[in-house]
Amino acid sequence: MQFHMTEHGFDTETEFGTLHIASNEEKGFRPYQLMVASIAACGGGVMRKILDKMRMPADDIAIEVKEVVRSDDDASRIMKIHLHFTVIGSDITEEKMPRIMNLTEKNCSMLQSVMGCIDVEKTYEISSK
Repeated sequence: MQFHMTEHGFDTETEFGTLHIASNEEKGFRPYQLMVASIAACGGGVMRKILDKMRMPADDIAIEVKEVVRSDDDASRIMKIHLHFTVIGSDITEEKMPRIMNLTEKNCSMLQSVMGCIDVEKTYEISSK
């Protein structure tokens, strides 16, 4: 990836279009939003693969970012993220969800990259639709 400075931040071209990154969310994605989105989407993708391997395919996985806590210092680093997974499917069993959540955490590269630096709380619910 290559980023180029613009009037409002930085842009990069991807095969899916231009990604605009800016400190003003009216002009593009804020860097912290991209980090949170990466962690959430990585977790959801890993969870989907795990569910498929366990022969419990999900009809949908919705991930809500319930909370993002940032520090009060100048850097405003991310200190905590709360992700809530709603797993939708008729074959999803409550008994296996703790293991699925554990495997998701263990195999999500984005989550593993921030372990020890950001407190990531993960909760879930199962819905049949």
